[in-house]
Amino acid sequence: MRIVIQRVRHARVTVEGRITGQIGAGLLVLAGFAPDDSPATLSWMARKLVQMRIFSDEEGKMNRSVLDTGGEVLVVSQFTLLADARKGNRPSYTGAAPPPVAIPLYEQFVEAVSQLLGRAVATGEFGADMQVELLNDGPVTIVLDSIE
Repeated sequence: MRIVIQRVRHARVTVEGRITGQIGAGLLVLAGFAPDDSPATLSWMARKLVQMRIFSDEEGKMNRSVLDTGGEVLVVSQFTLLADARKGNRPSYTGAAPPPVAIPLYEQFVEAVSQLLGRAVATGEFGADMQVELLNDGPVTIVLDSIE
């Protein structure tokens, strides 16, 4: 599993002109899943995400988490995060989980993040052609790979 975490002032996902997910200040999370991702992986990544201290405290130091700030979270599936572009000019996506495997992983990850935050998490639409708009805050962008 790989996630890209972006601290944002606001973000939204649109599919065919319809907003599927929208947040104010918080985190936009792009999430890619591998076929061998386990419940333990999902749990670890969700905890790491909500506890990551990338928001400023009163002294301007990045010392607060999205949980501490009450920020919102928007999770968007993105299989291209698992692309292997080391050979040739066309990336290979064989490292990404196929939809029958990835959809339940995505749903479980969203649910895990939601439970840790104690509130709903906004989402994109799995497998759709999505337009993602954001105002990156900082900018702060972190790439996190699973421990497995």
